[in-house]
Amino acid sequence: MIVIAHLSDVHLDGDRRAADRTRAVMEYLDGLPHDLDAVLVSGDIADHGADAEYEEAAKLLRSRHPLVVCPGNHDERAALRRGLLGEETGSTLPVDQVLRGDGFVLAVCDSSVPGADHGFLEESTLARLDGVLADTPQDTPVLVAFHHPPAELHTPYVDEIRQFGEERLAALVERHPHLTAFLCGHAHTAAATTFAGRPLLVAPGVVSTLRLPWERRTGSSEHVHLDEPPAVAFHVLGDDGRLTTHYRVVVDRR
Repeated sequence: MIVIAHLSDVHLDGDRRAADRTRAVMEYLDGLPHDLDAVLVSGDIADHGADAEYEEAAKLLRSRHPLVVCPGNHDERAALRRGLLGEETGSTLPVDQVLRGDGFVLAVCDSSVPGADHGFLEESTLARLDGVLADTPQDTPVLVAFHHPPAELHTPYVDEIRQFGEERLAALVERHPHLTAFLCGHAHTAAATTFAGRPLLVAPGVVSTLRLPWERRTGSSEHVHLDEPPAVAFHVLGDDGRLTTHYRVVVDRR
């Protein structure tokens, strides 16, 4: 059995509130009695893309489990590389990564568009993903992660800045049957749907929770709950290859 913890949208900004919520989630994961195969943080790690925010993230996201991250629309690629990946290149190329675990592959793609809120996978990212899938045996499941969902979630506030150009990704899926599921964040709400015939699983937000359209009063501009506790997803690949996702609310018990 393979278990991947998935959190998103921590939005560290130097304020105690975001830091405390992130710390609660990471302490919960590190305190589990079993080892996880990976911890995925799917973007919006920093709120302003500042170096100091990534310095804080490096401390708060430290884990005894294998950790992999990708940028969101609030992140800055070069600063993320310096602060979290230990790179000094200052490169603004997409931050694409691959974690090859025991019996699975987690391919993490950068859907951020510098200076914009919506998402888009650059051609270099798609080509790299195609190569990862081609190089992975077809009996090994591949999970593909990015920040922006490539499908509407029926949440207008988020759907306006989702991932676009998604037809290119859908065409790639057809060539690789062992692409098992897509994992993303951005929406600040736990959600499950499909894209290109595969599960599309959305992590809840750590810093806040989206108010769904039917939860808001008419004319209200309040898009998020700030008082709901943070949450995390667990994606479980069984020995039979079937994927199951559990969502857990995390309560800071200090």
